[in-house]
This record gives sequence, structure tokens and C-alpha cells, in this order.
Amino acid sequence: MTDGATSRVSVFERGGARKTAEGLTYLTGFGNEHSSEAVPGALPDGRNSPQRAPLGLYAEQLSGTAFTEPRAHNRRSWLYRIRPSAAHPAFTRTENGSIRTAPFTESVPDPNRLRWNPLPEPAPGTDFLAGLWTLGGNGDATQRTGMAVHLYHANASMDRVFSDADGELLIVPERGGLLLHTEFGLLHVEPAHVALIPRGVRFRVELLDASARGYVCENYGASFRLPDLGPIGANGLANPRDFRAPVAAYEDDENTAGPVEVVNKFCGNLWTAAYDHSPLDVVAWHGNHVPYVYDLRRFNVLGTISYDHPDPSIFTVLTSPSDTPGLAGVDFVVFAPRWLVGEDTFRPPYFHRNVMSEYMGLIEGAYDAKAAGEGGFVPGGGSLHNMMSAHGPDRETFDRASAAELRPQKVDDGLAFMFETRWPVTLTPQAARAEHLQPRYDDVWQGLQRHFRPLR
Repeated sequence: MTDGATSRVSVFERGGARKTAEGLTYLTGFGNEHSSEAVPGALPDGRNSPQRAPLGLYAEQLSGTAFTEPRAHNRRSWLYRIRPSAAHPAFTRTENGSIRTAPFTESVPDPNRLRWNPLPEPAPGTDFLAGLWTLGGNGDATQRTGMAVHLYHANASMDRVFSDADGELLIVPERGGLLLHTEFGLLHVEPAHVALIPRGVRFRVELLDASARGYVCENYGASFRLPDLGPIGANGLANPRDFRAPVAAYEDDENTAGPVEVVNKFCGNLWTAAYDHSPLDVVAWHGNHVPYVYDLRRFNVLGTISYDHPDPSIFTVLTSPSDTPGLAGVDFVVFAPRWLVGEDTFRPPYFHRNVMSEYMGLIEGAYDAKAAGEGGFVPGGGSLHNMMSAHGPDRETFDRASAAELRPQKVDDGLAFMFETRWPVTLTPQAARAEHLQPRYDDVWQGLQRHFRPLR
């Protein structure tokens, strides 16, 4: 094989998946016009679609936005591949498994505070796609608005390829490393990292450990971008240079490894086709509609150095804007390690009712507004506070924080995140009736005592 080529035979089976993952190199920068070639000379010079593409390849554009969207937000890449994407048989419907898509009409939106334990262990042989489990969402995938919250659990690597025409996938691992084989190359993602697979990009997931578990935000709306910084200035939050895109790597196994199942998610349903070649056969590419990985511990946390707890918007890593300025279709927010130094301040997140809806997950450790442990908010679990649902610190946290000595405090024993969205999240029936739904979540606020003492 030439440099940059890979076999569809699992490198995990050859015992080299983690070595491969840890040895990857990347292109850096968010939204950059990257270019990469696995074989020298594979990229055409001076044009995108020459009469004859180099090395006998096919030129193909992948458009993640409309042609006429503003240049600053336009997303497209040119791919130079062994076979064009058009060379495939007809797709046929297949079972959706536990995947559901907006509009979510099987249930009514629930105003109650809800919390789930982690997903139970999957059945043997469950790969990433089979292990996707939809909690709920909003909007309408056919109108490219809204989002969905999924969880995943898996104990087998994929030997099929998946793509999502409905939206981009933000993958947030909580347990177990992943090696993502994409049309653009390989990405290594571990817990405390996130990976973004753009709309329509084909990929498969190889496990680096015996099992894997985590969260997925499916964004039907405008592509995630870095939030504007406004008065913050030129620096802070997620730095563009810390986002890493793959270098070109391709699979060339035509007529050697048998048919390849390719699954396409389209308007909420899964469709499948058997290819006679791997669709991960891109030898070179250039553009900005690319997958990437980001280390959440590189997030540059900003906070108060005087008093009061800042709004959680300052923890925004990525945002998908809507047609109303400042009102996101979905924000991805991370509560990373940070110092708390506010004087005369209740330091955990305050009691709150929010017009936005919040799904929160925990990657590791504990969250500073909720007690951990059995029956609490634990890694792999999640909570949902729909719009205007009153929430905040539990009784134990309130009592402790109200009496704490306010010395400088390092919060570094947990990593939590939030998918925050403009519309209520409607649950799927499987989430509303799940055995791992905690039945007495409201109890965490019971016992908050009356302290009011009128002045006389």
C-alpha cells in the first residue's frame, strides 16, 4: 500500500488500533481552508475540477451549505477519490433501531425536571450505530432546524459505514476511546475530547477499548461555529488553533474485502446499500467542510474576579446560530477545570429559570451544583431542565456553599457539559419510560428550609 492508504481489515484486530490512534498527525485550526493528500500529486494545481483529475481520480464537491451562503459561513470541500460517490446501488429501508428524529410527535413536552442514570451495558456485538439511543429533541430535520440528544453504548467496532444527511454529529465520549475512520482521514477521540462529523460525511467507529459510552448532539440547523467574543476581545474560550482536522488517508480494498454496507440517515430513517468498494476512498481533499477533534481541557475558561457567578454562556465552546441574533439553535457548553475567587458570592450555579432548555451530561468526576454518588448525578448520566423549569443547586450543595469559607478554590474534580437549545426538548417514549430514569429527582430540592426573618 502507498503512504496514507489503509485496509478495511480492522487495525484493532491486528492489535494496532491504539498505536495508530496515538501516532496520528493533524491539520490545525477551526474553519480553515485545509488541504491534504495521501499520495503526492493527488491534488490538482490551480483548479478544482480539471478535465482529467490527477492520478486517475474523480473530482467531487461536498457542499455542507448552500452555494450562495455568505463566504464566512460557507462550508464545502473538494474530494479526489478512487470512485465517485455516485457509483453505488439503490438504498433500501432498514430498521431504525433506537434512533429517532425530529419532529418528535410521540410524546408531549414535559415541564418536569428529569434525570437519568447511564445507559445499561449493551448486548454483545453492539457497534456505535446499533448503540445509538435517542433521548429527545426539537425542531424538524426535514426543515434543517433544531437538534436531537442521543446517547451511545458499544462493545464492538463497526465494519459498516454511516453518514447522516439530517445533521452534523457532535460526539462526546464518556468512557472508552474511539478511532474514527472518515472520508477525510483518521481522528482519535478520548473522554474529555469531542469530535465533530459534518453533515453527509461518511465514517465508521473503531473502539480502542473493550467498550465505549457517551453522548451525541445531532444538530439539524446551521453548522456549529465558534461564538463571537464581543467585549471579551480577540482571545478566550475555545482557541481556533486547538481544533484538529485529519490528514488524508484512504481505503483501497476493491474486490478484496467483500461488499461494504453503507447506512445513510435521511429524513429520520435509516437506508442501507451494499457497495462493492469502500466509500472511504478519498486520496486527497481541500476545503473547510471537514471533521475535527477538540480537547475540552484546552478551553480557556473566563470568570469573575470580583463577585457574582457569571452566566453559563461564557462557557460556550460551539454555537449553532438561529435566525434571531444571540438565540442559538443549540449551544455546546463545557464546565472545565477553573478557579473560583468571587467575594461575597454563592459560587455554585445559582437557582434559575431559563427560556432556553438545558440537557446536561457528566464526563467525569462530579458537578459542583449536584451531589454525586449512588442516585445522584454520575458520569454517563444526564439531566433535562426544559424551558422555565426551576432548577439549581441541591440542598446539600446549597447548605455547604452558603457556609463555605470563600478562599480561592480550584474546581478540577469534574468535567460536565450542556446542550442548550432555544426550544423545549420533547422526549422519546423510550426515554420517558426508561428503567434508568431516576424516579425521585425532585427530592434533591426537598428540605430547602425557610430562612426568612423579617426585620422588626
